[in-house]
Amino acid sequence: MPVPISSLLPADSPRLTGESSEHVELLAAARDLPPILVQRSTMRVIDGMHRVRAALLRGENTIAVTFFEGDDGEAFLRAVDANLKHGLPLSLADREAAAGRILAKFPQWSDRTVASATGLSHTTVGAIRRRSGLPAAREGGRVGRDGRVRPVDGAAGRRRASEVIAMRPDAPLRAIAREAGVSVGTARDVRERLRAGRDPLPVSQRGTEPRPGPSAGGPAEPPRHRAGGSRQAPDWRSVVGSLSRDPAVRYAQNGRAFVRWVDGHVIEPVEWCELIDAVPPHWHNSMAELARSCAGAWLEFAQELEQRARTKTEPGVA
Repeated sequence: MPVPISSLLPADSPRLTGESSEHVELLAAARDLPPILVQRSTMRVIDGMHRVRAALLRGENTIAVTFFEGDDGEAFLRAVDANLKHGLPLSLADREAAAGRILAKFPQWSDRTVASATGLSHTTVGAIRRRSGLPAAREGGRVGRDGRVRPVDGAAGRRRASEVIAMRPDAPLRAIAREAGVSVGTARDVRERLRAGRDPLPVSQRGTEPRPGPSAGGPAEPPRHRAGGSRQAPDWRSVVGSLSRDPAVRYAQNGRAFVRWVDGHVIEPVEWCELIDAVPPHWHNSMAELARSCAGAWLEFAQELEQRARTKTEPGVA
């Protein structure tokens, strides 16, 4: 929705040197720029100060806005995340300063969690933590695209949730989720599994743990096969930073569109536990078929990319 530019406050930006005048001029000459992101409670710009300056340079009084609901800490996380994904890249100094701010706000976050949120290595974050005098944090978290931290080891969170439920079976789901460090959707799924006499972990999360027989927790679930063998899937957050900074992608309109498209279609394993609760029971079969169809399309996409990579590297191929 368009809002008056005069109603906006400057961004709490991770950029130490502010906006680039060259980038503002480049955007001023462009058309159909995406809406900026604004924190509704403060009207402070989270992402898009270059677009604001470009609009003013063009003599415009309003600008398209998408509102964000969240506190200042969450808003800063979104600002860092957005600037890592598109637009003018953050410098190393910008990312290190952002890591310092995030550590000060969330000292309990692991070095790897902060690293994934800032595009740094976990060793660099560890050094920043030590210089700041902050205590070391337990590893095992990841920041999702919504800015929320979730455990990488989902199995451990589910086990903790099952322990909380065993001690307090009538506890509210939100209390269980908060104490176990999992989502409300995961807490609900664990409770339903326990009530049905099943293992709180889906087969896909049990890894090398022994699968329970009928005497150890109810009927065993059918095995699920993973496409592509046992290879661990790459983390999209670690891929998108490098991809969006590649000049062959960043300065091509279809390249930028590709990054935005993929970012809207990638789903990490830790995310679907919450999303699946939104599917009504009478839509389960239809959505399962749709998910399987999408998985097939992604598989064909992967095979085509691999074929092109092989063709490029085979001897005698121009």
